[in-house]
Amino acid sequence: MASAGAWSKRWLRPEVYPLFLATGTAVGICAMQLIRNITTNPEVRVTKENRAAGIMENFDEGKQYSQHGFRKFMDKQRAEIMPGLNSFMADPPK
Repeated sequence: MASAGAWSKRWLRPEVYPLFLATGTAVGICAMQLIRNITTNPEVRVTKENRAAGIMENFDEGKQYSQHGFRKFMDKQRAEIMPGLNSFMADPPK
């Protein structure tokens, strides 16, 4: 079995920091989505009393969940990654 010193020599090098950053970001995004779904999703029922209620037809709550603030913000934006480059290529200056 390797000692703690061998582990740190192998994994705590500057070349591995981007890997830790990317993995940590992905885990953070997954945790955020999991917590959001458990706490605010109208179709997820954690407590026994809520599960006993059966199928609820609460369309307003479902629409409020799906049309959150970030989606409303993105709906107002143009669907372009590089708008300056897109407009230059589509309408070049004369």
